[in-house]
Amino acid sequence: MARRRSHSPQTVRVLHALAAEPAVWRHGYDLVVTLDLKSGSLYPILIRLRDRGLLQSRWEPSESGRPPRHAYRLTAAGLAEAAAAPSERIATRRSVRRAGLETA
Repeated sequence: MARRRSHSPQTVRVLHALAAEPAVWRHGYDLVVTLDLKSGSLYPILIRLRDRGLLQSRWEPSESGRPPRHAYRLTAAGLAEAAAAPSERIATRRSVRRAGLETA
């Protein structure tokens, strides 16, 4: 059986944000603003999650003659992955420990 790497803290944040309202299709820009991630970080995460079957994506028409936009939501497997992913607090604690900033 292949060993899976754990998710980055940013990926966990994306999974949890999408899992908060699993039936709602979310746009990338909405996630960028909500999660305070740069688009250069967010979109590769979304592509990776989609390629792993954890995320659905679809094109949605836009108003005012603008081009269509991608919308995203988790699959059933993605919801299970989000439930199994550590909370941000744990991921943050690990980051602090790695950086040597923990005092106790």
